Amino acid sequence: MIGSLVWCVGFFFESVGDSQLAVFIKDPNNKGKLMQRGLWKYTRHPNYFGEVTQWWGIFIIALSVPYGWISIIGPITITFLILKVSGVPMLEKKMELNPEFAEYKKRTSMFIPLPPKKDL
Repeated sequence: MIGSLVWCVGFFFESVGDSQLAVFIKDPNNKGKLMQRGLWKYTRHPNYFGEVTQWWGIFIIALSVPYGWISIIGPITITFLILKVSGVPMLEKKMELNPEFAEYKKRTSMFIPLPPKKDL
């Protein structure tokens, strides 16, 4: 049950984050702006957080079967790749070109959803 709940939290963040971003990008008034509303107010990468969380949920579910602990390879690998290799680092580098990013970065958690810091 816990694994399923963790997976559902991840699915929510990934699907809602992607949907919010798609709507934001389609609006021509947002050209050149950073998405900073909805889930994006609490984490700069809600969709990546969701993806990683789903993998950890699957791992927790797998613990209920013999040798399920071996499945830890999946969430460890995807967490490493998203946080250190391809996901967050590449997108953060691209986002640094936007003048709004410096303030957004100070205010918003990089990965784990947290309340935004007060305006500095």
